[in-house]
Amino acid sequence: MIYLQFANRELIMFVMKKHNGMRPQDIVVLLKILSMQNQNWHNIDIANALKLSPSEVSEALNRCKIARLIDGRKRSINANSFKEFLIYGLKYVFPVEPGAVVRGIPTAHSAPPISEKISQGGDIYVWPFAKGIKRGQAIEPLYKTIPEVAQDDKTFYELLAITDTLRVGKAREVKIAIEEFEKKMKYAN
Repeated sequence: MIYLQFANRELIMFVMKKHNGMRPQDIVVLLKILSMQNQNWHNIDIANALKLSPSEVSEALNRCKIARLIDGRKRSINANSFKEFLIYGLKYVFPVEPGAVVRGIPTAHSAPPISEKISQGGDIYVWPFAKGIKRGQAIEPLYKTIPEVAQDDKTFYELLAITDTLRVGKAREVKIAIEEFEKKMKYAN
């Protein structure tokens, strides 16, 4: 009987995965899935699109499952939970401060769809990127491959810009970002 109890405890510990906190690529993976608007996808598709390894995608999906941001089968994003995390938690978990003026790709309120809703002030935010077309204050992207891969998918790029607005935006910009995110979620579900 003692051996059975010990074995069950070991099995439970083996089955339960420990959540060591979210990583920035977890958010990027979920945003990429959203941008695919219910298309059939495989982990390798996400990995190739984001220039991640398949194991990084798998681990990101596991962490998101534990955090209840994606369903148990790791195929469908829990829209309300993800939205709540982005709005209320993202800026605290993955904070960012605008940096030096560099060449890069516009993000946050400097990129569509937010830039289409507000008049551009003096601050332009960009992800540093040598092939970028604008100069502005550097915003560290959630993941290092973003400046390169975001250009291949307009919806994904817009979701990333919305996400960065939630990280660095002022109240009015954040309100617009939330509205734009909700619009994107309607098309994804």
